[in-house]
Amino acid sequence: MTTQIKEAPPLGKIIVITSGKGGVGKTTSAAAISAGLAKLGHKTVVIDFDVGLRNLDMIMGCERRVVFDFINVIQGDAKLKQALIKDKRLDNLSILPTSQTRDKDALTKEGVEAVLEELKQDFDYIICDSPAGIERGAQLAMYFADEAVVVTNPEVSSVRDSDRVLGLLASKTRRAESGSDEPVKAQILLTRHDQGRIDRGEMMTVEDVLEILAAPLLGIIPESQAVLRASNVGTPVILDEPSSASRAYEDAVARLTGAEVEMRVGEDRKPGLFQRLFGRST
Repeated sequence: MTTQIKEAPPLGKIIVITSGKGGVGKTTSAAAISAGLAKLGHKTVVIDFDVGLRNLDMIMGCERRVVFDFINVIQGDAKLKQALIKDKRLDNLSILPTSQTRDKDALTKEGVEAVLEELKQDFDYIICDSPAGIERGAQLAMYFADEAVVVTNPEVSSVRDSDRVLGLLASKTRRAESGSDEPVKAQILLTRHDQGRIDRGEMMTVEDVLEILAAPLLGIIPESQAVLRASNVGTPVILDEPSSASRAYEDAVARLTGAEVEMRVGEDRKPGLFQRLFGRST
């Protein structure tokens, strides 16, 4: 009689949503991407790494349900299951909020690793909502990542800061330090795209952004009042009323899972040349 060895289920994938500059729509994107993954049937958790400036719970509409947080878990004051908040709209989506009252030094590499390793046992995707910049919180958010979504606006200062973040992803992560054959896979999410402002020379073109950053394009999110409206009512925009922004996030999420989705700007799908130039790299 032969004994069949049951394969262990694959561990969850850690994806950091990061940016160099604040105000580019990073937390909005983390909320939309995590909700989008859950909509597709993936068990997903999104973690707020922005200690002291907690915003993710408000955008997810669960700020009144926070009892314990990420720092409580790291410091042993609460179990992980006590701190996780289950989304009321999607059964397979959870939120791990962070503290508004602690210092960023409360985040430790060992503590973050322990929490992530526990989450990897239960979730398909672990989305890390990084604080802006390149300080401790941001570096810890990206350190254990398998993939990264670098959120940037088509503005010179935002693109320059994103270039710095791409450098850190290539050199200051666990995969980089261990000499892994598989570095952190980084993709660009271009937010607040406004073709009118680009035509007037007030914003950079998509081509210019990608030429500087030299990384694959995950998606283009148009400037939209729908994003602000959704944030104000505590709903990820991807779960709100249909809009050009929600559709753009849906496309980006599909690409994140490996689907081939034609790139579009706003409502218009671009012809084949645009797709060949700026579509996902395989």
